[in-house]
Amino acid sequence: MRLTKWFVCLAGLLALAIGNLAAATTTQVRLVLAADAARPGETVMAGVHLKLAPRWHTYWRNGGDSGGPATVEWTLPPGVTAGAIRWPVPEKLNTSSIITYVLHDEVVLLVPLKLAGDAPIGPHELKAKVSWLECEEVCVSRRTNVSARLIIGPERKPSADVAFLEAAKNKLPLSGGTVAARAQWEAEADGESRGLLIEWDLNEKPAVVDFFPFESDAYTVGNATERVASAPGKIALHKTVEKIGGNWPAQVAGLLVSRATQEAPPQAHEVTLAIAPGAAGSAAVPVGGSLLAMLGFAFIGGLILNIMPCVLPVIALKILGFVNQAKEAPQRVKQLGLIYGLGVLASFLVLAGLAITVQRAGGLAGWGSAFQNPQFRVLITTLITLVALNLFGVFEITLSGGAMGAAGDLTAKEGAGGAFFNGVLATVLATPCTAPFLGVAIGFAFTQPAHVIVLVFVASGLGLAAPFVLLCWQPAWLKFLPKPGAWMERFKVAMGFPMLATAMWLFWLTATRLGKTGVLWLGLFLVTLALVAWVWGEFVQRGRQRRTLAVIVSLALAVFAYGFILEKQLHWRAPAGAMQDKINWQPWSPEAVAKARGEGRPVLVDFTADTCLNCQVNKVVALDIAPTRDKLKEINAVTLLGDYTDENPAIARELKKFGRPGVPLVLVYPKDASQPPIVLPPVLTPGIVLDALDKAAR
Repeated sequence: MRLTKWFVCLAGLLALAIGNLAAATTTQVRLVLAADAARPGETVMAGVHLKLAPRWHTYWRNGGDSGGPATVEWTLPPGVTAGAIRWPVPEKLNTSSIITYVLHDEVVLLVPLKLAGDAPIGPHELKAKVSWLECEEVCVSRRTNVSARLIIGPERKPSADVAFLEAAKNKLPLSGGTVAARAQWEAEADGESRGLLIEWDLNEKPAVVDFFPFESDAYTVGNATERVASAPGKIALHKTVEKIGGNWPAQVAGLLVSRATQEAPPQAHEVTLAIAPGAAGSAAVPVGGSLLAMLGFAFIGGLILNIMPCVLPVIALKILGFVNQAKEAPQRVKQLGLIYGLGVLASFLVLAGLAITVQRAGGLAGWGSAFQNPQFRVLITTLITLVALNLFGVFEITLSGGAMGAAGDLTAKEGAGGAFFNGVLATVLATPCTAPFLGVAIGFAFTQPAHVIVLVFVASGLGLAAPFVLLCWQPAWLKFLPKPGAWMERFKVAMGFPMLATAMWLFWLTATRLGKTGVLWLGLFLVTLALVAWVWGEFVQRGRQRRTLAVIVSLALAVFAYGFILEKQLHWRAPAGAMQDKINWQPWSPEAVAKARGEGRPVLVDFTADTCLNCQVNKVVALDIAPTRDKLKEINAVTLLGDYTDENPAIARELKKFGRPGVPLVLVYPKDASQPPIVLPPVLTPGIVLDALDKAAR
């Protein structure tokens, strides 16, 4: 343990040394023009060229959850005006669920300079003050002055940098032309937040597709993007919009970005999309192609159920029973087959009603809204994992003997009543089973309006009933029916692998959004759950001895998995993005530090900035977490926040005093006023913070 602490401290010191070394490498900035000389009335393209140090980045026009854009303040001669900055396509950076839009390496901010028709002739100096934020482990605010010389005269003369600026233009998003994209509100507003659906006609299937919103003073568009089900040839994205004041926006502007592969350069289109109204109080109905595909999946899934071990053995017996009931009347067999099909459909309609009730109770309606709910993603990941384990035979899902006995009495009846309840029995037997196509369709149905749920369940019922009905109309086809055997069990296990693949996809979708350790803890939860299923199946369902002990062990493991992993470690009902800051931060000042130390209290000081990505990560990972909050209360510490988002000479002096070129800087002052503060490394862990607080309280 002591060796681990020394290693963490050494790593922190090394990170600090690297951060200071990188910060000492000044970004090279210059102002370049596409022309050395230009005529009055022309436009000259200028470029502010920032050459950043390796691993450092600056920010796009919309910084995202952290950071801010560069600014250029011009000092121009009479008759020369500067246009808006034309920004290159940024990279989307996701660090511990904090999303930013960043620019790396060599960044060129293009600005068109318009020369008036009466601009004075002669040489002129163009000046600009450039301010920007650059970040690696620490964030540093930079500014510098740049200049360039331009001759306004009777002829135009290209500069040596014209090719360089042309290359920079190739990194701009495409503008103009027609992009087949639409935006629509998904449903009524939920307070100050509202879902937005963006659909884009795109025949190819890019590995990455996203919408990078432009900045706005009236509203914010969430930086997280969910890709939702869509028709072939279309891409559908879900974003969340929050209004700052006034009415909901009538349009949204930004970049539609796609990448053919993860490594391919981005293709971006600058768009302004008018937002169409959504259906009041209901979810957006899926487009025809998507709905037809899901209905097809539902029908195929119902067909596959017929050859699952829980259903197939009864096929021949039931059909032969119908034939024996009406040997002399083939028409009677057909009628019984249709009544059997009605029994199946009636059962699936009952299941659809239950699904609608569950959906409304859980508030899962909406285009893709279920999968935007982190709790739902955890539950569906767990469910699909259990289904896969069931198909592998780890445990069995069975109906009680009483239920099966009552069903058997009803189906033993002859005539129309028996045929109808045979359809009900087939559905009952099918409910413990599942199939890959059916799972996809049912999962889709739970996110849709009631009438779509009914259509999907009816399609599934038609798939399950179709073989029975066809065999009743063509009894001679019974000879082609595969005979029950060992192959059925192997087929069931084979069906578990597509279900396991679905579970893996859901795990990836879920764990990466549950914080930095989400993959670890959700993985341990599913492994523990699999152990519970194995103990239950092996020692409770199939075992003969010590079944009571096996039940106790299963329940204990299940309680441990939920209580310790889901609740204590994952905080699955309040994920990191929804947790509120509960630390009672007070504004930092030297006087506030002196006052707290005079009272004999430990002090935690966090010098931070909204524009500092690493500051926000430290807050999520190590500062604004329950163990740190509990420790602060335990030692009666004072918490002071030094906000360096805007210029603050006092904070700048404090950073320089401790050898930091920028934020983050976290200090822990011991309660003994004679002791110096403990300077924490730029990259924090909970252990580093808690150890420092323990030392400060001694």
